[in-house]
Amino acid sequence: MRNLISNGIKFTQPGGTNIIKSEVKQLELIVSVTDTGIGISKERIDKLFEINENYSTSGTQNEKGTGLGLILCKEFIEKNNGKIWVESESGTGSTLFFSLPLFFKNSELNLPQG
Repeated sequence: MRNLISNGIKFTQPGGTNIIKSEVKQLELIVSVTDTGIGISKERIDKLFEINENYSTSGTQNEKGTGLGLILCKEFIEKNNGKIWVESESGTGSTLFFSLPLFFKNSELNLPQG
Protein backbone atom coordinates (compact mmCIF):
# COMPACT_ATOMS: atom_id res chain seq x y z
CA MET A 1 0.00 0.00 0.00
CA ARG A 2 2.73 2.44 0.94
CA ASN A 3 4.39 2.20 -2.46
CA LEU A 4 1.13 2.65 -4.38
CA ILE A 5 0.13 5.65 -2.26
CA SER A 6 3.55 7.31 -2.45
CA ASN A 7 3.60 6.82 -6.23
CA GLY A 8 0.17 8.45 -6.49
CA ILE A 9 1.43 11.42 -4.52
CA LYS A 10 4.73 11.58 -6.41
CA PHE A 11 3.04 11.80 -9.81
CA THR A 12 0.25 14.22 -8.88
CA GLN A 13 0.66 17.97 -9.13
CA PRO A 14 0.12 20.04 -5.96
CA GLY A 15 -3.63 20.52 -5.52
CA GLY A 16 -4.44 17.20 -7.21
CA THR A 17 -6.20 14.34 -5.48
CA ASN A 18 -5.44 10.77 -4.47
CA ILE A 19 -8.25 8.40 -3.53
CA ILE A 20 -7.92 5.00 -1.86
CA LYS A 21 -10.85 2.59 -2.10
CA SER A 22 -11.52 -1.01 -1.24
CA GLU A 23 -14.34 -3.39 -1.99
CA VAL A 24 -15.16 -7.05 -1.58
CA LYS A 25 -16.18 -8.71 -4.82
CA GLN A 26 -16.59 -12.42 -5.48
CA LEU A 27 -14.44 -13.60 -2.54
CA GLU A 28 -11.69 -11.07 -3.29
CA LEU A 29 -10.60 -7.87 -1.64
CA ILE A 30 -9.94 -5.29 -4.35
CA VAL A 31 -7.99 -2.16 -3.40
CA SER A 32 -7.49 0.80 -5.72
CA VAL A 33 -5.30 3.88 -5.50
CA THR A 34 -6.40 6.61 -7.92
CA ASP A 35 -4.56 9.84 -8.63
CA THR A 36 -5.20 12.86 -10.83
CA GLY A 37 -1.56 12.89 -11.87
CA ILE A 38 0.40 12.77 -15.09
CA GLY A 39 -0.83 9.33 -16.14
CA ILE A 40 1.02 6.52 -17.88
CA SER A 41 1.08 5.73 -21.58
CA LYS A 42 -0.08 2.31 -22.79
CA GLU A 43 3.49 1.47 -23.85
CA ARG A 44 4.79 2.19 -20.34
CA ILE A 45 1.98 0.29 -18.60
CA ASP A 46 3.02 -2.88 -20.41
CA LYS A 47 6.53 -2.54 -18.91
CA LEU A 48 5.73 -1.41 -15.35
CA PHE A 49 5.92 -4.83 -13.73
CA GLU A 50 8.80 -6.32 -15.74
CA ILE A 51 12.13 -6.73 -13.97
CA ASN A 52 14.07 -6.67 -17.24
CA GLU A 53 12.73 -3.20 -18.09
CA ASN A 54 14.31 -0.15 -16.50
CA TYR A 55 11.24 2.00 -15.92
CA SER A 56 11.79 4.97 -13.67
CA THR A 57 10.25 8.41 -14.07
CA SER A 58 10.90 11.53 -12.02
CA GLY A 59 7.92 12.78 -10.03
CA THR A 60 6.18 16.10 -10.47
CA GLN A 61 8.60 17.68 -7.98
CA ASN A 62 11.61 15.86 -9.52
CA GLU A 63 11.50 13.05 -6.95
CA LYS A 64 13.72 10.14 -7.90
CA GLY A 65 12.80 6.46 -7.90
CA THR A 66 14.43 3.18 -8.77
CA GLY A 67 11.54 1.65 -10.72
CA LEU A 68 11.61 -1.40 -8.40
CA GLY A 69 8.68 -0.55 -6.12
CA LEU A 70 5.91 -1.84 -8.37
CA ILE A 71 7.93 -4.95 -9.20
CA LEU A 72 8.21 -5.71 -5.48
CA CYS A 73 4.49 -5.02 -5.01
CA LYS A 74 3.72 -7.48 -7.80
CA GLU A 75 5.92 -10.16 -6.23
CA PHE A 76 4.32 -9.80 -2.77
CA ILE A 77 0.79 -9.75 -4.16
CA GLU A 78 1.34 -12.78 -6.39
CA LYS A 79 2.96 -14.71 -3.51
CA ASN A 80 -0.38 -14.22 -1.74
CA ASN A 81 -2.43 -15.45 -4.74
CA GLY A 82 -3.39 -11.93 -5.80
CA LYS A 83 -3.18 -9.79 -8.92
CA ILE A 84 -2.07 -6.23 -9.65
CA TRP A 85 -2.96 -4.07 -12.64
CA VAL A 86 -3.09 -0.48 -13.86
CA GLU A 87 -5.61 1.65 -15.73
CA SER A 88 -4.24 4.94 -16.98
CA GLU A 89 -3.91 7.43 -19.81
CA SER A 90 -1.23 10.05 -20.25
CA GLY A 91 -2.32 13.37 -18.77
CA THR A 92 -5.43 12.07 -16.97
CA GLY A 93 -4.13 10.20 -13.93
CA SER A 94 -3.86 6.55 -13.00
CA THR A 95 -5.56 3.88 -10.96
CA LEU A 96 -3.52 0.99 -9.62
CA PHE A 97 -5.51 -1.99 -8.41
CA PHE A 98 -4.63 -5.09 -6.51
CA SER A 99 -6.76 -7.99 -5.44
CA LEU A 100 -6.25 -10.65 -2.79
CA PRO A 101 -8.41 -13.70 -2.17
CA LEU A 102 -10.43 -13.65 1.03
CA PHE A 103 -10.52 -17.41 1.52
CA PHE A 104 -7.99 -20.15 0.94
CA LYS A 105 -8.31 -23.89 0.78
CA ASN A 106 -6.29 -25.65 3.47
CA SER A 107 -4.00 -27.08 0.79
CA GLU A 108 -3.18 -23.56 -0.47
CA LEU A 109 -2.10 -22.55 3.03
CA ASN A 110 -0.03 -25.71 3.55
CA LEU A 111 -1.89 -26.41 6.79
CA PRO A 112 -1.65 -29.84 8.36
CA GLN A 113 -4.60 -32.06 7.45
CA GLY A 114 -6.77 -33.56 10.15
